[in-house]
Amino acid sequence: MNDADRPDKRPGQALGVAVIGAGYWGPNLVRNFQSSDRFRLRWLCDLDVARARRVLGSYSTVQATDDYAAVLADPEVAAVAVATPAGTHLDVALAALRAGKHVLVEKPLATTYADGARLVAEAEERGLTLMCDHTYCYTPAVAKIRELVHEGALGDIHYVDSVRINLGLVQKDIDVLWDLAPHDLSILDFILPEHVEPVAVAAHGADPIGAGRDCITYLTLQLDTGAIAHVHVNWLSPTKVRTTMVGGAKRTLIWDDLNPAQRVAVFDRGVDLATPQDLGADERREALISYRSGDMVAPALGEKEALRSMVDEFAAAITEGRAPLTDGRAGLRVLDILEAASRSLEFRGAVVGLRTGGDRSLKNADEAAGERR
Repeated sequence: MNDADRPDKRPGQALGVAVIGAGYWGPNLVRNFQSSDRFRLRWLCDLDVARARRVLGSYSTVQATDDYAAVLADPEVAAVAVATPAGTHLDVALAALRAGKHVLVEKPLATTYADGARLVAEAEERGLTLMCDHTYCYTPAVAKIRELVHEGALGDIHYVDSVRINLGLVQKDIDVLWDLAPHDLSILDFILPEHVEPVAVAAHGADPIGAGRDCITYLTLQLDTGAIAHVHVNWLSPTKVRTTMVGGAKRTLIWDDLNPAQRVAVFDRGVDLATPQDLGADERREALISYRSGDMVAPALGEKEALRSMVDEFAAAITEGRAPLTDGRAGLRVLDILEAASRSLEFRGAVVGLRTGGDRSLKNADEAAGERR
């Protein structure tokens, strides 16, 4: 196909898109692609065609199929959204990239760093968009947190503390780390300034009910600035908690996702340490700690659905030829932490170093995956 004839190169024309997977997450993608004027949903592909038809409804003009090859052969399909089980992400996404399609993959990008690296390398080699559906990053609350952190409103980041606990469904194939922590790790990756990144992780987990996999995990991440980040995920809590605290040198921010009246609050309260240069001659022998108690501000937040913002970002990245906010490399950095945390769990909380932000050369994914062995 001539480059000018590609469906993603036609100015002002909606992009043809196919959703692969009609299970838990697929219907949400279908709804948002159908409501977007930047996409035209052409296919819903699932091994269970009857399920795909139920998702689409009786009057839909979208085609339901179990033939993935037919979807990839459609020249009007510019992009593919993958909402299949994580273990299939590599094969499904790789086939789409090799067919010249832009690809959106729900979290996690893949089940291993090596597989994620293969996808990133394939997309970059072909000049295609590879995006991770890190949906929480597109909530108005997280967008505001990123804005405040990046503009320096909080000052240098001292710590981040995230809690994601509930009486949840114990998964059959993954532990609580791989089930819940990707949300918090993707948010952490999204909000941190560009010059700040995790360099090591230690993890502790427990399986008190004998489920055969950890149901409770605590992660502690060391940042390259000397700051610290902590993530607590738990399937066994009788109450649901979704909070993140970002402590800075100037202000501290608290995000309570379950409080619709005040999701984000910024506190001008904290501890100041006077340096010797600030002290008088008679006080230089010891530093002085002072406490400040200023105002609390609750920033106004929009109400746009996160998944719709994510779909809009996918379209913008494709048409503008730029990396999306949560690109393949962002997904790779999350996989790096998850793999390192899993290894830390194997060695009872040992500190495990991370790769350099997932940004090293990906020409040899197997070599990259084996560097820590």
